[in-house]
Amino acid sequence: MSIERLPLMPNGHVFPRTNEVDVFRLLDNVEPLVTGVEYACAICDRRPRFRVAADAVHVQDPCPYPDGITATITLQVPSGKLLVSDDLRPVYNLDRTGMASLNTALGRAQAAEAMGKIGCAFGSTLNCGLGLYPTGDGTYVIATPSYTEDEHPRFPDSASLADICTDLWAFSLADYSDWQTRGGDRSALDWSDTVVDVTPGIYQITYHGAERGFDADSVEDVIWAHIERIS
Repeated sequence: MSIERLPLMPNGHVFPRTNEVDVFRLLDNVEPLVTGVEYACAICDRRPRFRVAADAVHVQDPCPYPDGITATITLQVPSGKLLVSDDLRPVYNLDRTGMASLNTALGRAQAAEAMGKIGCAFGSTLNCGLGLYPTGDGTYVIATPSYTEDEHPRFPDSASLADICTDLWAFSLADYSDWQTRGGDRSALDWSDTVVDVTPGIYQITYHGAERGFDADSVEDVIWAHIERIS
């Protein structure tokens, strides 16, 4: 048996903190064993198949989402009142059976799109400070602002319309009247749930947290989602 450390050629996949892998060559007629790589791609949630060459280990199948995924959903807010929270379960409850892990871009995009279909704009985040900020002309962002050296947020100049607790590591938005109609209890709302007055209409929410290269730990402002009234 021999052990060799070789570069990993990921073929578009992302395996965090993995640039090299260990190759165990057991017998001449036995396929080498590759270790030291994440169980699945952080983008597509697929387990890799390897081809061991003399100078590198190659992942055989390309990642189907080389740019990650930008999840876009529409949310109807006819009441003109937008309920902003981290967690709107059990009113909007998602069965994630068959979906990819939320630790992957595909899983986060699937959750955002599936929640959108049942009336809730949802996006997975980190355990970080989140806020809903107006950006003018009926547009908003869900953002984690960066801070100056004297601890003042640099983005944006206007105050946050809603501060979002991230006990769930997520944001959730819904039409307040729809939430009540589905059984939402006003008395269950607390400091982390905010009702924001907006222009009634249909809003498009573009979630960026599943895009390739999205840096949730950036020292700059982190824009998790753009929100725009489209009709």
